[in-house]
Amino acid sequence: MRAITWYFDFVSPYSYIAFKRLQELPRDVVVELRPVLFAALLNHFGQKGPAEVPSKRRWTYRWCTWWAQSLGIPFRFPASHPFNPLHHLRLAIAAGTTPKAVGRIFDAIWTTGAEASDPAMLKTLALELGVEEGRLAATEVKDVLRKNTEQAVARGVFGVPTYEVDGELFWGADSIGFVNAFLADPSALRNDEIRRADGLPIGAARKS
Repeated sequence: MRAITWYFDFVSPYSYIAFKRLQELPRDVVVELRPVLFAALLNHFGQKGPAEVPSKRRWTYRWCTWWAQSLGIPFRFPASHPFNPLHHLRLAIAAGTTPKAVGRIFDAIWTTGAEASDPAMLKTLALELGVEEGRLAATEVKDVLRKNTEQAVARGVFGVPTYEVDGELFWGADSIGFVNAFLADPSALRNDEIRRADGLPIGAARKS
């Protein structure tokens, strides 16, 4: 069996779409679902999230809505976005980060149009997943999320969703074709032209 680590955050519509597309991976691939805090990745690498640039936010929301529809994936933005996904991430961890639990949380956020940060929604989800709400504040749950995020940063994960395959990173919900090509033939990535691109010098840089 081949293994993929899949980094995600519930706040990301791209993560939701990518989750629905994991079924496009070969059947002999085992996927480890690994929740991380997207905001911490942004902070580490000094980036702004798509929703923090007004024109990019508008485009992202339009694109994700159209793209999900074109893929036949049920999709509706929550009542407000972005929202704080911390409790949803902890809930997934407390529930064992199983595909069932992760899928249920994604669906509650990205198909209903409800307010994702509504305490009542979180309470209902915890009840469905058999998790006591107090567990979300447990040190061991917090530690898993922190460790996941720190390890992601150490591996160079700068955004979500990201697939890690044989030490290589593939970012974005639209990179699954690249992932499948690499799984079928590593030379799709490990070739002379890409090695050349990896080593290109920086010709100009913006002033910080």
